[in-house]
Amino acid sequence: MSLCLASAGIVKTLALAAFTLAWTHSIEKVEWQEDWRVTPHGLELVQARVKGSGGGSMPAPEARLVDGWFQWQPTRAPLPEVALGNSGAAGEWRVCADGQCRTLSQIFGLPIGSNVTTMRMCP
Repeated sequence: MSLCLASAGIVKTLALAAFTLAWTHSIEKVEWQEDWRVTPHGLELVQARVKGSGGGSMPAPEARLVDGWFQWQPTRAPLPEVALGNSGAAGEWRVCADGQCRTLSQIFGLPIGSNVTTMRMCP
């Protein structure tokens, strides 16, 4: 499986079947992480984590505090596509795999700015 990222008319393919999407919440400035799997049915959200709570960054009611992170397993069907918007207020989205994180600008090799990036399973 591979993950396809598209932004500003450019498509990048990442050869991976699982990854972590990480970002900093624009208001509370707390770290969020989501673990995703690339499946034949789309992108599957496996686990979510937030390093705090407050104004728009509340963990799910079933979240458990583990090593300073509120963690939970969302229950939703795989998604055909996920859109990532950039407000510019909190830094960039980061895609992490194999112990390495890269910003979208690093992946695309140019500043993403306010462009929306879509993620999906590569055909």
